[in-house]
Amino acid sequence: MIVAGEPSGDAHAASLVHALRQVDPEAEWGFSGATGPLLRAAGVQSVVSSDDLAIMGIMEVGRVFGQFWRAFKLLKQAAIENKPDAVILVDWPEFNLRLARALHKKNIKVIYYISPQLWAWRSYRKRSIKRDVDLVLSILPFEKDWFAERGIENVEFVGHPLAGEVKAGIGKEEFCRLVELDPTRPIISLLPGSRLKELQRILPPMLDAAVEISRRHPEIQFVLVIAPSRSMAEAESVLARHPAAKELQTKVRLVHHQMRETLAASDAAAIASGTATLEAALLGTPMVVVYKESAVNWHVLGRLINTDHYGLVNLIARKRIAPELMQSELTGQSLAENLMLLVETDAGDKMRKQLREVSHNLGEGNASQRAAERIVNALDSWASL
Repeated sequence: MIVAGEPSGDAHAASLVHALRQVDPEAEWGFSGATGPLLRAAGVQSVVSSDDLAIMGIMEVGRVFGQFWRAFKLLKQAAIENKPDAVILVDWPEFNLRLARALHKKNIKVIYYISPQLWAWRSYRKRSIKRDVDLVLSILPFEKDWFAERGIENVEFVGHPLAGEVKAGIGKEEFCRLVELDPTRPIISLLPGSRLKELQRILPPMLDAAVEISRRHPEIQFVLVIAPSRSMAEAESVLARHPAAKELQTKVRLVHHQMRETLAASDAAAIASGTATLEAALLGTPMVVVYKESAVNWHVLGRLINTDHYGLVNLIARKRIAPELMQSELTGQSLAENLMLLVETDAGDKMRKQLREVSHNLGEGNASQRAAERIVNALDSWASL
């Protein structure tokens, strides 16, 4: 059984399923669980669909608590009835740690791939990992030592799934031709995130920054990257409500499903904190990391965060490489100033050198295969007991 609950987890889990089949092609693999579109395309039988469960925030989760509870019960019951050799939990800690507890009580082996970021917040949950998880597969280089210092030894660093995999499908010239941009002029990309609430909260200050920059520097071009989980109509709705909507329609190009090509062609990017910051790092794109939550979520959840940095790229570097603008710090003016520093000064070149170090620390690639090998070894070991 494999359980993934967010678009990025669905993608990583699907790669893992393919890798498991490749590592042990003679095995009679059978997969089921909580699936997104990529896991279903990989042939995983859907016990529950996770498409509508990729939600953050107290109020948001509260409104659909019944959906989560039904999904939890269905997955637990399916595991008890089908007795899988193991359940692989992928990221999604709020749901998956509770499921791990329920499965452990039924003596079902639990593997956690893309371990919860306990080093960032709610570190007390390490007790759950130690008690309920049989094997942790870590994707960040410092996590194995972090867990070991707290008495958790069953952790393997397999590398980040994105390492060695992030490449633009086409070159800058071709990309610019397709989206009608001038490759000789600066390009700034805007990535407001994959959730609807992120689009609604983070895109407006990004558009404010685009307006401010374009009025001072009309030669600069902007590309808004719409995540695969969002529609063009949703982004256009936010654009239409902006006070400078007419001006923005001529200044901002909208692209869908072309994040890597856009980042590779960009001189700088404003990116919602998350996995996209690592993709930018692997492509060598200077960035400003941003985020904005509801006041309630930020007040309650923000206080639980115990790291010096929010952006993954900075956490891996263990220092502030990319500027971070969180919550009230994220304004059109502050974002415009930080983006222009990357475009107009040598700050962008300096960041590119630091991003190469981050890329090196993420591993050499083939993380899914290494994770699959560890899982096959674990299954063989448990079967012999």
